[in-house]
Amino acid sequence: MKLIEHLKTINHHKRLVMELCFKLGLYRQGVLHDLSKYSPAEFFVGAKYFQGTRSPNDAERENKGYSSAWLHHKGRNKHHLEYWIDYGLGEGHKMAGMKMPEKYVAEMFCDRVAASKNYRKEKYTDADAYNYYKRSESHYIIHPETAKLLEFMLKLLRDNGEDIALLYIKKNILKK
Repeated sequence: MKLIEHLKTINHHKRLVMELCFKLGLYRQGVLHDLSKYSPAEFFVGAKYFQGTRSPNDAERENKGYSSAWLHHKGRNKHHLEYWIDYGLGEGHKMAGMKMPEKYVAEMFCDRVAASKNYRKEKYTDADAYNYYKRSESHYIIHPETAKLLEFMLKLLRDNGEDIALLYIKKNILKK
């Protein structure tokens, strides 16, 4: 039964992201979003740790000390900030977040909104994705310009609603 519920959750999330991406004109990204979740490396682990109220990756991480599904996922999906972590050019070549192209920041925005809707269900508000970002930002390795853009998008959603946020992102950020 967990397998079916996990599949429903993935499909619902993917549909939500696709709808948001399509509103931004990101058709290819909307269609291709998170296809790796259907791979055996992610799907069966996700089904095993499925709970329905949060990411199965968190439960796998609590059980094993790491999430094999997440390690697989983040390396294949450019809308995750973790995909863009590399060795920096500065002294010591420390790990650093690379600047993400705006189209992937926009997809990350869509992903966060969809995840909030998926897990919060009827309790969802336009502030949820921003609040989640703020609770987690201290551990992110993210390029400062990418962080600034993502936070701007999330505040736009929180303060003005989904329709206005999407319209602004499409006309002012993705217009290039």
